[in-house]
Amino acid sequence: MDLRQLRYFVAVARERNFTRAAEVLNMAQPPLSRQIQLLEEDLGVELIIRKSRPVKLTEAGRLFYEQSLQVLGRVDQMRAATRRVGLNQNSVLSIGFVGSTLYGGLPSLLRRLRQHAPELDVQLLDMISVQQMAALKEGRIDIGFGRLRHNDPNIASTIVREERLVVATPKDTPLAQDTGPLSVKDLAGRRLIVYPKEPRPSYADQVLNLLQSEDVRPSEVQEVREIQTALGLVAADAGVCIIPASARQMRADLHYRLIAEDRATSPVILSHRLGDRSSYIELIKQLIAEMDGEDTD
Repeated sequence: MDLRQLRYFVAVARERNFTRAAEVLNMAQPPLSRQIQLLEEDLGVELIIRKSRPVKLTEAGRLFYEQSLQVLGRVDQMRAATRRVGLNQNSVLSIGFVGSTLYGGLPSLLRRLRQHAPELDVQLLDMISVQQMAALKEGRIDIGFGRLRHNDPNIASTIVREERLVVATPKDTPLAQDTGPLSVKDLAGRRLIVYPKEPRPSYADQVLNLLQSEDVRPSEVQEVREIQTALGLVAADAGVCIIPASARQMRADLHYRLIAEDRATSPVILSHRLGDRSSYIELIKQLIAEMDGEDTD
């Protein structure tokens, strides 16, 4: 498999016709069909249903199409960023982040970063904590903001803050009749919604470990891919969800209660490659320290 085959496949998927795709790619149809066939043989699955008119993608083909768009988009970003740096136009800093950090201090930090370093091209990539570790080592990102503690000797990490956790419940349930903190034990026997479903380990494991440490057993655990889905299910009275306190602003139609136990926190962790002496990493650490100082004033 190579990038050329990905571009060929994307063209066929978009045009839904081999002849039109060949015209767009400025090539003959037989070589295009052959390259798609070689791609399918390499993957070991059928991607395109050729007998239909227009052609259709199989289930595997739809998944591969979505992934191909992401890969090709990332390659285009890399090409543009490399050219900018090579032409001395600006520096590029790629930052990976978990979605929940967007509801805390990350937006304010990024605004300050752009003010202090206007020459910096900041690229933001949404990826969960475990994905950030691989992306850092592969050089796809320079900094990660995640929630997963690790012991990777090649990655340096700093805990930015320990964020309190809250329980999200529908507004018309018994748990919503009070505004004060509640104990994790109050969740025993209730339906629990956790995220992300995969890959693991993740924030979901932090929540499940918290309940296990208090010997709390939900009646049912439903795993979903992202926090937005989890809170939507809470609104539909499908269960309760434990989220970082800063994410309460995502939905105003739910009731939120702080968890009383002191250990009911989730860290926000800044990670970068060990030995990376970039001045921008030091600047980010300085800005975080300044923001913490303002919060305590």
